[in-house]
Amino acid sequence: MSSTSDATTEVLGLLRSHGETVSAFLGSLRFRYPDAPARLLEAIDYSLLAGGKRLRPALVLETARACGAPLASPAAVAAAGAIELIHTFSLVHDDLPAMDDDDLRRGRPTSHKVFGEAMAILAGDAMVTMAFHIVAVDAPPAIAAPLIAELASASGPAGMIGGQVLDIDGENQALALPQLQDVHRKKTGALLTASCRLGAIAAGCAPGDTKLAAVTEFGRHLGLAFQIVDDILDVTSTPEQLGKATNKDAGRGKNTYPGLIGMEPSRKEAARQLTAALDSLAPLGADADGLRALARFVVERDV
Repeated sequence: MSSTSDATTEVLGLLRSHGETVSAFLGSLRFRYPDAPARLLEAIDYSLLAGGKRLRPALVLETARACGAPLASPAAVAAAGAIELIHTFSLVHDDLPAMDDDDLRRGRPTSHKVFGEAMAILAGDAMVTMAFHIVAVDAPPAIAAPLIAELASASGPAGMIGGQVLDIDGENQALALPQLQDVHRKKTGALLTASCRLGAIAAGCAPGDTKLAAVTEFGRHLGLAFQIVDDILDVTSTPEQLGKATNKDAGRGKNTYPGLIGMEPSRKEAARQLTAALDSLAPLGADADGLRALARFVVERDV
């Protein structure tokens, strides 16, 4: 078996292992809300348990491990579940007719196509509150507040939601490269960076800790690389491969890396960001090999 095949097998095993941990946790959440309307819980589970790579929770769990936490510690699992709840909420709302108006997500009809727009909105809203609830309840008191603050910062007006606003405002306008990078850092990069920071905080890293600084820098470069590759795949892949509509960004007047600087320069920039991400992990030594494997997967993936 080639080294490339070995690396692919390794990272898929890593994603599967962490994915099983967080999926089991997410699947148990409905039992915490016995008085919630059954149709609401059904809508939440429809999107939350639909599969996917579970990259963000995998980054939480793998970063926690790299920073010295016990495997699948309660705080890390809660943080991993919380970041997936926030990510899934964002997908459900992004798919709505008022936003991206998508009919397909993870290879099946989007939430609003199955449950209606009102229920999709409410399911997304519920997932946001659940994310903060599980961290507040499951994480030790000493780190619950820092975890909640990190999650709120990354998902709020200066993070993912702010990035979505910039993305909408930039439609049918020619953004300069620094403006596009700002959109990407907020819309996509903020949650990926937070995934790494949440893992480090769950492992006990405090502000000023060398490991926390290292994974923060890693996450920032990884987030930009991820979005560049996402832009490329929107052009080069099929709906069957991605499980969602493709070739949609240009039709909506969205700014993308390939549209702004071209396909080959975009690939080179993704590779450059990957190198910078990997270099950032030097202070963690071999403990960060799992994070390195995940980073390479992000840039080399074709789905």
